[in-house]
Amino acid sequence: MPIPSAVLSLVVGMALVLSGLWIGQNVELLPVAASLNAPIYDQLFKVLFSIGSILFIGIFGLLVFSLIRFRRREGESGDGVAVEGNLQLEIFWTAIPAVVVLFVGIYSYDIYDRMGGMVPLSDPHAMHGSMITSQETDGSGNAVIQASVLGTPPEPSARIWGGIGSAQASAGAPLPVEVTALQFAFLFHYPQGDITSGELHVQKGQPVELRMEARDVIHAFWVPEFRLKQDVIPGQPTLLTFTPTRAGSYPIICAELCGPYHGGMRSTVVVHEPDEFATWFEKNNTATVATAPSASSTG
Repeated sequence: MPIPSAVLSLVVGMALVLSGLWIGQNVELLPVAASLNAPIYDQLFKVLFSIGSILFIGIFGLLVFSLIRFRRREGESGDGVAVEGNLQLEIFWTAIPAVVVLFVGIYSYDIYDRMGGMVPLSDPHAMHGSMITSQETDGSGNAVIQASVLGTPPEPSARIWGGIGSAQASAGAPLPVEVTALQFAFLFHYPQGDITSGELHVQKGQPVELRMEARDVIHAFWVPEFRLKQDVIPGQPTLLTFTPTRAGSYPIICAELCGPYHGGMRSTVVVHEPDEFATWFEKNNTATVATAPSASSTG
């Protein structure tokens, strides 16, 4: 007895969906996850990869099936059967993509919110809290502080934009690092130790607060292992926070075409174990280096 086409289509569709889900969940294409943001972002990637696999296998399989099933056979010289209009098929291929796009949009919003990307839109003062506190200490953030207290927006030049990772929950005080992007390098300054470095050194498990600004053109700070990318815009200070979770060295890439040597604008973020970071920080601490000779001379 021949199998009804509806049953056959249902079985093929279920096999297609299961195959796509298996590929999306088991095929690893991303680099190692090295921050608290990474597992959250990876959930979205797996969903998108599953949907893409289903579409690719389905379309490619249908194309191969059509090439074989409807090929010109020996002795045939006329045109095929003319088919014009199929309301059910048109409703199907309109409704399914609409549902998929709506789902991807809502899920992407949820992931972006969980990574802290929507904090500035919903509660800008919460987003700027840590920056305000630090600026209050050195007296350079009066405009932002006044805006937060009075409830009025700061001047454009003083406004600080937040980036992904701002709302993640992590223990410990954040390590402030000032990042300057310019053609064609990233410079990192640690206010707590007056350290300036061409590499970003951070401690595993400690939140890091990057205060970024560009000196010339638009750049982008991108660490694939952290699943973080943030534009750095001239005249627009940007705040980006993250917490590294895996020791090692990872590339920092400028992901914005910024000039003829854009491809060479790379640096490295080194994630230390806590004791290693303390040793590095103490070794490069300007205050320690400055006092060491005087102390030895007095002895």
